[in-house]
Amino acid sequence: MAMLEVKNLSISFGGLKAVDDFSVTIEKGQLYGLIGPNGAGKTTVFNLLTGVYRPDTGSIFLDAQNITGKRTIEINQEGIARTFQNIRLFKELSVLDNVKAGLHNHYKYSTLEGIFRLPRYYKVEKQMDERAMELLKVFELDGEWDYKASNLPYGKQRKLEIARALATKPKLLLLDEPAAGMNPNETAELMETIRFVRDNFDMTILLIEHDMKLVSGICERLTVLNFGQVLTQGETTEVLNDKRVITAYLGE
Repeated sequence: MAMLEVKNLSISFGGLKAVDDFSVTIEKGQLYGLIGPNGAGKTTVFNLLTGVYRPDTGSIFLDAQNITGKRTIEINQEGIARTFQNIRLFKELSVLDNVKAGLHNHYKYSTLEGIFRLPRYYKVEKQMDERAMELLKVFELDGEWDYKASNLPYGKQRKLEIARALATKPKLLLLDEPAAGMNPNETAELMETIRFVRDNFDMTILLIEHDMKLVSGICERLTVLNFGQVLTQGETTEVLNDKRVITAYLGE
């Protein structure tokens, strides 16, 4: 069953087609890669999927529900969460509070209960603390729960961003260059983390990545974008051996 079905998605900026007739189908539980040279339109696709941009044409279905044109918060509530190429944490908040920020769609109390610290406020906060700590343990960050997010090493900030995204209980997780800036050891650890998330959270994952070792090591299928258009799609080994893909990356 398709978790994500995108049909003929296009958007232009200033008369220039940034994404042109993009289509993809991603099955539930799949680990799917979106690759291509710099400026190919990959992050624009993510911005379309998450409501940052509204497409000029085309449609987006998540788990058979049409989410085309919905606002970012509505799309997150429907079940899409993402991370960013440039890490976007609440850097002055604690590690724990960053994860709790992702829980607010599912754990609620009224403004009145919050202002006057009524019993429900403490009950919900306790539930959120417990759930956030569970997620932090998955990423081995529970020992640093009270650190400022900005004080974590770079690789752990990446993990924290994924943990916060998972706190929203997504069906589909979008990872925008999760290995950017990582050393080989951190990248290898990240690969294991991504596999763990897919297998243990019943997650479908779509990732943008330039690290071909990571892509070939974890992605089951790939779509290659070039100049906003789909160059090719298919199983990972087949795509990475396609001469058109090699040419696109080498610029030959």
